[in-house]
Amino acid sequence: MDDLNVNNEPALKQFVPTPSRPPRKSERGIIGAIRHRCFNSIGNSLLTLCVAVVLFYLLKYILDWAVFNAVFIADNRRQCMDISPDGACWAGVISWFNGLIYGRFPLEEQWRVNSGVLLGLAWLLPLMSKRVALRNFILLSWIGLYPFVGAYLFLGGRFGAELGLVHGTMTCFALAFLTIIYTNWILSGLGKKGLNELFVPLVSRWVQRRIHLLSFLTILLLVALFIAFGLSYVALEPVAIERWGGLFLTFIIAGFAITMAIPVGVVLALGRRSKLPVIHWISMIIIELVRSVPLITVLFMAVTLLPIFLPADMEFNKLTQVLVAVCLFAGAYMAENIRGGLQAIPKGQYEAAATLGLGYLHTMVLVILPQALKMMIPNIMTSFISLLKDTTLVSIIGLFDIMLMARNIANDKDWVGLHTEPLVMISVLFFVLCYSMSQYSLNLEKRLKVDH
Repeated sequence: MDDLNVNNEPALKQFVPTPSRPPRKSERGIIGAIRHRCFNSIGNSLLTLCVAVVLFYLLKYILDWAVFNAVFIADNRRQCMDISPDGACWAGVISWFNGLIYGRFPLEEQWRVNSGVLLGLAWLLPLMSKRVALRNFILLSWIGLYPFVGAYLFLGGRFGAELGLVHGTMTCFALAFLTIIYTNWILSGLGKKGLNELFVPLVSRWVQRRIHLLSFLTILLLVALFIAFGLSYVALEPVAIERWGGLFLTFIIAGFAITMAIPVGVVLALGRRSKLPVIHWISMIIIELVRSVPLITVLFMAVTLLPIFLPADMEFNKLTQVLVAVCLFAGAYMAENIRGGLQAIPKGQYEAAATLGLGYLHTMVLVILPQALKMMIPNIMTSFISLLKDTTLVSIIGLFDIMLMARNIANDKDWVGLHTEPLVMISVLFFVLCYSMSQYSLNLEKRLKVDH
């Protein structure tokens, strides 16, 4: 009877929130906000005035040194000091700017570095379009295939000669994959089917299952063969790894470590939570052993101790050893972040996945890991920012990254003793990079609604 009364009621009462009241007139606008926040009491007013005086003198000194009294054009440091002894000598930084960015990479081959960076950005550009299907595979292909293209551009060589068969084959497949991505993106913009869809009728005559996958592999193989034929006529001048340096080398080490930190961390985190004792203890020993020492110790161990345990005929270059050490170090810290996310997943999620009949692999990949990684975005991004700054330690073991190139400016006979200006430039550069990563993390959290 009560239900009937409720159903026959013409309109149930609904909650209507009261509109927010506007701030008072004294708190509106910039002046009102400053007055409300900084001068709302005697103590805050005095503190605001003290901070304003300190900031004024600090900014005045910085601007006088870095801008108003600075020297931007000079032939050597002595000339800088003669022109303006109290100002910064940016002329030395400008003179070494190419070395700070590219290290000792040959000047006539630096277009390959620019092309590699632009190609890496172009690879990720389709992720911004909602018309491109399977965008996660584009990100995975960037992780798995782009390093072969980048290494080909940076190292140089010929297909079948300096460029090994495996490296050359993977480079062809990587370029073929990128070609198909952009072709399909353009065709989708024109309202037409993708390139791989053209082979679906042909493949369906021979097989009945996984037709779309086989069609894609067919077009990938054909395009890769065409690219291999073209690359066989291309000969890039080989550039030794020892000549890599500057910001270019810093980006390679940091980018590789950041990219590989999540896969390594996921494997170690799942291994530590495994119920199999051998896998559990091996993962735990690796994590705790790496986390118990600083990064510089791991780098020295990789460069000095690792070759002792390798066979006599096996030799790696210093950059490869550093990349392995940094990836292991970043992966150990990332494993603990991911393990924290895994522990925060309610037990009901595991039970729901088991109810659906999902196995361990599908449960982790489709249900648990996406939620754990999404929850740990702030911690993961904090680790990435720390890793970007820690990569400057490789200068201690002799790699010519941007820090070591900055120190070399002071050893130049024309710029002897020029230490401050290069370090200031590097500080500003790292601040911009780290702040950009931090803002991207905040944007990602809002997009994915991490708080829900």
